[in-house]
Amino acid sequence: MTVDVNMQVYDDEQIRLMGEMCIVVDENDTPLRPETKKNCHLKTQTPPGLLLHRAFSVFLFSPDGRLLLQQRADEKITFPGFFTNTCCSHPLWVASEMDGVDGARRAAQRKLEHELGIPAEQVPLEKFQFMTRLHYLAASDGIWGEHEMDYIFIIKAAVTVDPSPNEVKSVKYVTKDELKHLFATAKSEGISLTPWFQMIVERFLYKWWDRLDDGGLKAAADPDTIHRV
Repeated sequence: MTVDVNMQVYDDEQIRLMGEMCIVVDENDTPLRPETKKNCHLKTQTPPGLLLHRAFSVFLFSPDGRLLLQQRADEKITFPGFFTNTCCSHPLWVASEMDGVDGARRAAQRKLEHELGIPAEQVPLEKFQFMTRLHYLAASDGIWGEHEMDYIFIIKAAVTVDPSPNEVKSVKYVTKDELKHLFATAKSEGISLTPWFQMIVERFLYKWWDRLDDGGLKAAADPDTIHRV
């Protein structure tokens, strides 16, 4: 049973998106059933408190090696106004997005266009390097949270960005040193960072960043492991 929530206090478009059907999985990432995005993110009264479902996180780098960040729109129901990686969302329970890594790639391409206005031809599927999976649990507030099997992708591409204001409040490119400074000063500057972004940066990103230019990303990938936090 989920907690009671008054959806009328939220943005109409974000409420509509909460009707999308996510992929509920077990701890081995085996699909179990479809469930609404709303029910996947609403806290429940039974442990662990949130349904485990598939997600993806994209880290898009410019040709000169800077990382594109976004600040989530204030209209977002979970983690509004938080800074995060380039794009993070969910594969859906549709034929084209059910197939593990390939399905997550297609979902990532779809959401890069939806959230950031990046045309699909600028981010072809074969350019998404799958790195690994992260299984994590994190609260947004007393009502909403995340319990995700997160597929992590890196892509290096020259893109045009035209963010949807209902999804993205701001964007910026950062160098590795600028990202380290952001993390070091976020608390004192009153900047909020999404939990999955923090987990991925602190555990993996800097060592992957070092492999962007030497062709070593594929060698650095760990596609068969599910990292549990």
